[in-house]
Amino acid sequence: MEHLQNLKIAVDFDGTIVDHDYPKIGKENLFAFETLKELQKHGALLILWTFRVGKELEEAVEYCRKKGVEFYAVNKNYPEEEFDNTVSRKINADVYIDDKNIGGFPGWSSIWQELSLYDEMEKEVAKRLSRRKSFFERLFGTDRPENHSL
Repeated sequence: MEHLQNLKIAVDFDGTIVDHDYPKIGKENLFAFETLKELQKHGALLILWTFRVGKELEEAVEYCRKKGVEFYAVNKNYPEEEFDNTVSRKINADVYIDDKNIGGFPGWSSIWQELSLYDEMEKEVAKRLSRRKSFFERLFGTDRPENHSL
C-alpha cells in the first residue's frame, strides 16, 4: 500500500475517534485505533484535527497516546508550525476523516476499506490501460502507422 506513504490524513476526535461527549472523552468508536495504527504502519501521516484546545486537547492527545497513536501534528499542518492556538483554521491534508462529512461518518471499517482498496483499484486500472490497444493497433495491428503501406 505504497499510496499511503506520506499521505496526510486529518482526523477529527469527537464523533470520529470517540463518540460525542465534549468536553469529556466519549466512548471509543469501533476499530478507530486499529485503523489509525494500521494507517501509520503503512506510512500515513496522521494529524489530529479537532475543535479542542487547552486542557481538553491535551486530554484527547494523551488518550490517543495511551491507545498507541502518536500524531504527526496536532491542529497544525506540520509539527514545527507556529500560530496562535486560539484561532481555528483548516488543515492542509490529502484526506479528511470527520463525522461531519456529507452522509455522516461511515465507520472505521468503511474508511479502511476505501483507503486500502484504492491501491488495488489503481493497479487494476493501470493493468487494464496497459492491455488496451491504441487506435493504430486496432486498425493496423501495430502502434506505428508509418510501418504500413496503403
